[in-house]
Amino acid sequence: MVPRFKPSLGWSEFYAMLKSNTGKVEEFEQAFAKKFRAVDAVSFPYGRSAQWAFLKAIGLEDEEIILPAYTCSVVAHAVTLSGNRPQFVDILPDNFNMNLDDLELAISKKTRAIIATHTFGYPQDLERLEKIVRFAEEKYGHKVWLIQDCCHAFGAEENGRMVGTAGDVAVYAFNISKMITSIFGGMLTFQDQALANKVRAWRDANFRKAGWMKGIQRRIYMIAVYVAFNKIAYGLTWWLQEKTSLLNRFTKSYHLDGKIHFPPDFLDQMLEVEAAVGLAQLDKYDNIIARRRANSVWYDQHLKRKAGWVFPPIIEGATYSHYVVRVPERKPVVTEWAAKGTHLGELIQYSIPLTPEYLMEENDAFPYSAEASLCTINFPLTETPKTVKKICRGS
Repeated sequence: MVPRFKPSLGWSEFYAMLKSNTGKVEEFEQAFAKKFRAVDAVSFPYGRSAQWAFLKAIGLEDEEIILPAYTCSVVAHAVTLSGNRPQFVDILPDNFNMNLDDLELAISKKTRAIIATHTFGYPQDLERLEKIVRFAEEKYGHKVWLIQDCCHAFGAEENGRMVGTAGDVAVYAFNISKMITSIFGGMLTFQDQALANKVRAWRDANFRKAGWMKGIQRRIYMIAVYVAFNKIAYGLTWWLQEKTSLLNRFTKSYHLDGKIHFPPDFLDQMLEVEAAVGLAQLDKYDNIIARRRANSVWYDQHLKRKAGWVFPPIIEGATYSHYVVRVPERKPVVTEWAAKGTHLGELIQYSIPLTPEYLMEENDAFPYSAEASLCTINFPLTETPKTVKKICRGS
C-alpha cells in the first residue's frame, strides 16, 4: 500500500534523534531563519502554539481576526483560545486560497489581524495583501497585523518573493505530515528584530522546559513512524486507521473531534531532539521540494483525467504540500484506489464555519469552502518517481 503521505526520513534523522543534542534549538532557529530569508525565528512545540503565542505577545484580545473558511481548524482554535474572534472569508475554487476580493469586503474597523494561508503550497498575492492591509490601516487608523500561515508553503514564492517575507510574522509547523518535520514543533519567523525579541521574551516567560520523559516519548514516536510508513508495514497502518479506531487520536480526531482545545503539552518549549531532527530535515529541504514539484508535474501530465475531475494548477513558485484533485464523489474514488494499493488523502474535510464549534447562521456564505471540504482528494507526493509513474499507469 502506497501511503497518502510519508515523511522524508532517513538515517540522518535517526542518527540525530539518538545522539546528544545540546544547543540544537537555538541552532535550528538560526538555520531556519537563514533558509527562509528571515531576520530571526522563534521555536514552539506546535504551529498552533506559535500562532497563539504571537497573538498573546502582541496583546491582541477580544479583537476580530480574519482567516479563510477552508483551512486547518487549529488556526481558528488558536484565534479563539487567544481570546479573539475569528471571522471567515471564502476561498477561490482553483487554488484553495482566501478570496482577496471577499477579504477587502470583510475588513471593518473591528479587524485587527489577517491570517493569510498559502493553502497546499500555493502562494497568495503578497503585494495585494500588503496593499489591502495598508489601506485598512489608513482607513481605520490602527494597526492591522498580517500573519502569513506557511504551514503548507515552506519556501513558496510569488513573483520571486518568498511567502514568509511578507507581513509581520510567518507561522510554520513540523508534524510528520508537513513538508519537513521535527517530529512535532512550530516556528515563527520575523523581518523585524525588535518584534522577534518581544515574542521570544514572552515565550521564555510563559513556556516551560519539558521533562526528560517527553524526549524519550518523542524518540519512541519517531521510531514508530519509521515502522508505520515502511512500504511493507503500511498495509497494516492503513487497516488500523481505516478499519479500526485505534489511530483516531492521530488521524481523524486530530481535527475532527468537535472541540476547541490544544494538546496538553502546548506550553512546552521545543525539545532539543526535535530541533536536531529539524536540522537534518532542513539539509534535505531543496531535494524534498524538488521531488514534490516534479511529482506534481508528472501527475498533471500523466494522471488520467476522468469525468468531473478538476486538476490543481501547476504554477511557478508553488511548493505543493499536497497534489489536490476535486472529484464528484470522494468516497468511491478513495475506495477504488485503495483496492489498487494507493491510499488517497482527505486532508481538510470540513469548512470551519460549518463545524459544530463554529457553526454560523450564514452557513451558505462560504460555498467554495463547503465544496472543497466534500470533494478534495490528494495523491502521494513524496514517493519515488518510479512509484508515481506506477500510480499514473494504474489510473
